[in-house]
Amino acid sequence: GSCRHRCCPGRNNACWAPGARRAHCYCDSYCQRTGDCCHDYLATCRRAAVGCAVGPWGPWSGCSSPCGVGSRVRSRQVTVPPRHGGDPCPDLKQRRGCLGQHPTCGTAK
Repeated sequence: GSCRHRCCPGRNNACWAPGARRAHCYCDSYCQRTGDCCHDYLATCRRAAVGCAVGPWGPWSGCSSPCGVGSRVRSRQVTVPPRHGGDPCPDLKQRRGCLGQHPTCGTAK
């Protein structure tokens, strides 16, 4: 079986070609884990693989709590999505703790 004209990312049971002895061989990137790739999978599909690319981190948000323990978040965007079994995207969000210290904290009304 040949992967020419078909390369699928992830696990895709519809991405197969007829192989030896009427068995299916696969052209999805998961076939490397299961060992049932078509004979030309590496040459045809991995060569075309494009890994995920992301932009820079944005600024940290303000603290979610004006007084006391809260959290800040920041994010980044995907600039090039993965294709043909390329490397997946890294985390797009980060969170960290913070301590809100608004001037009105601790004042009683």
